[in-house]
Amino acid sequence: MAHPMVVPQSSKLSTKSVTTLHETEPGLGGYSTQDLYRELIGRFNEDPTRDGLLSTPSRVEKSMAFLTKGYTQNPTQILRGALFDVDYDEMVIVKDIEMYSLCEHHMLPFWGRVHVAYIPNGKVIGLSKIPRLIEVFSRRLQVQERVTRQIADAIQEAIEPRGVGVVIEARHMCMMMRGVEKQQSTTVTSAMVGCFREQPTRTEFLSLVRPSGNTNF
Repeated sequence: MAHPMVVPQSSKLSTKSVTTLHETEPGLGGYSTQDLYRELIGRFNEDPTRDGLLSTPSRVEKSMAFLTKGYTQNPTQILRGALFDVDYDEMVIVKDIEMYSLCEHHMLPFWGRVHVAYIPNGKVIGLSKIPRLIEVFSRRLQVQERVTRQIADAIQEAIEPRGVGVVIEARHMCMMMRGVEKQQSTTVTSAMVGCFREQPTRTEFLSLVRPSGNTNF
C-alpha cells in the first residue's frame, strides 16, 4: 500500500521522464508513485528509459512499501493476540533481536540488535510477538530514540507488567556513508519503565544482555 506523497506546486514532471500519468492517488496531482521515482531518476541526470533503470521505479515502489509496512500494522492487536495468564514474576528477556529501519532524516538504513525485558504482573506475551512488535515500529521512517520508547510503551500498555526495559544497539548509514563517515560507531539507546528505573533491576537487565559486564548504556 503506497503512502501519500506530495509534489510541490512549483514542481512539474518532465515529459521525457514520465511515460504514464494516473488519476488514482489523491494529493499527487494525478501522478503515480512510480512517476515520481521516474522523475527523481531524471533529476540525477540519468535516463530513466535506459535498460537498467526501466523497471527501477516499480522495484523501488515495492521496496519502500515493504520497508515502511509498519504504518499499516497495529501493535496493540499483535500483542493482544497472544497474551497468557501465567503465575510468574521473574524477568523475561528476549535479546539479540535483529532490527532494520530507515532514518527519517536521510531515509538511509540503520540496523542493529534489540534487547527487551519485562517483569510480568499476571500476564505474559507469546515470545514470537516481541520480534513482531519490533518489526511494526522499525518498518517506518524512524529515529532510534523514538523506536526504543515505542517498543517499551506498547508492552507496558498491553500487559501492564511491573516494568519494561528496552535497549537498542545500532549502526547508522547516515553516519557511515555521508557526513562524518565514521565506520565503527554504535548508537545505544534505552527505555526503562516501572521497576526497571530502579537500580537493582536495571543493573540485572543490563548485565544479562551484556554478559561481559559492560553496563554503560
